[in-house]
Amino acid sequence: MAWISAAFLANAARAEDFCDALLAVGALSASIEDADAGTPAEKPQFGEPGEKNAAILWEHARIVALFSENAPVARLMEAAAKHLRLPAAPAFTLDEVEEENWVARTQAQFAPIRVSERLWIVPSWHESPDENAINLSLDPGMAFGTGSHPTTRLCLEWLEHAPPAGKSVLDYGCGSGILAIAAARLGAARVTGVDIDPHAIAAAARNAEKNAVAIDFHDLSAPLSGDYDLVLANILANPLRMLAPALCAHVRPGGSLALSGILPEQAAALVGIYAPWIPLAVSDTRDGWALLSGTKPSC
Repeated sequence: MAWISAAFLANAARAEDFCDALLAVGALSASIEDADAGTPAEKPQFGEPGEKNAAILWEHARIVALFSENAPVARLMEAAAKHLRLPAAPAFTLDEVEEENWVARTQAQFAPIRVSERLWIVPSWHESPDENAINLSLDPGMAFGTGSHPTTRLCLEWLEHAPPAGKSVLDYGCGSGILAIAAARLGAARVTGVDIDPHAIAAAARNAEKNAVAIDFHDLSAPLSGDYDLVLANILANPLRMLAPALCAHVRPGGSLALSGILPEQAAALVGIYAPWIPLAVSDTRDGWALLSGTKPSC
């Protein structure tokens, strides 16, 4: 079976409405892209909760809609335009999308990732490149954190530089559980992972079992108590601002805190917010992201 893809330029302010209209008239999917992607005018967007829709921030939007093979695309485009009270349907281009083995294609995109001399992330369908290394078995799934994102890499590297052996570790916003699992494999005595998403907790628990480590994963519907030697939070700047008192409260005196998911231009503001509890500084950067870390005063 094949599908038909229709692509066209759209008013950025109404792009999301156009996608909704296309889905209403029978499109299988509709997505918004930066029409200037791949050119000097490209505008990368890093959306956060509470911020303006990234699609509106693009000056030029491109919509790509997917239809079934025999769909009357021109008529459906006209119907979507009429639904939005536009004078006519936009000019569009069509491409045929052939059926593929999407599982194999997806797996081919995820190769083993070397984090350091002794730490690798290895999808289950790959052989480990180094049997003597600490190999974390992790497959892409419903929860964030496959090890390929720069913020995750920054946290993994920080964990190696602040050895968790014999210590207690809290992974706040654990996603797939990769940071908690790495801490356990690096010798942490006690590891806890928490998240607001029950699906992430379930995925993290499965990943921990796959890696033969015991970790206490639970969602934040119940209050979190206790303090830890190391606390990591790889989230985004906005929630990190709001979580400052809670995160700092879970770091024991003399313990360390690491925050990631932060753009370099956001770092100074976060350092100021956390200053009443823990002095933080940028300890590393990678591909446009920064990691803040610091030690909680003992008295």
